[in-house]
Amino acid sequence: MKYAGLIKNELTKLADPAKADLLQKFFKTGTGDYAEGDSFIGVTVPNQRKIASKYYKSIPLPELQELLSDFIHEHRLTALFILASKFERAGEEEKKRLVDFYINNMAYINNWDLVDSSAYKILGAYLFDKEKDLLYKQN
Repeated sequence: MKYAGLIKNELTKLADPAKADLLQKFFKTGTGDYAEGDSFIGVTVPNQRKIASKYYKSIPLPELQELLSDFIHEHRLTALFILASKFERAGEEEKKRLVDFYINNMAYINNWDLVDSSAYKILGAYLFDKEKDLLYKQN
């Protein structure tokens, strides 16, 4: 996949193993911890945001899906930054499609920072002036 691969390569170039070790501990990724199994490569949030800004117009949703379903945390967070940027600039019909994409991929939005970085920008913004029934549906 063209853009997903480019984004992964850029993130890998910015990886910092020492920072990754700190993030693994900070986000409680050990056995039995809330983020068990999450994997970090140590890319800072500002660098992830720069990469997201570079690619949000180009990357199609199927490739964004590849990033969002990846086991590497920074790939998922960057995907959510991209999704939020797409949402902010979308028309109403496209916003609905992006919200559906977000909801269908909630299994990958599985850490507090992923939720905090995306929920208010996508779900919150979309539901602000709409019925809130969606919030009470069971997945």
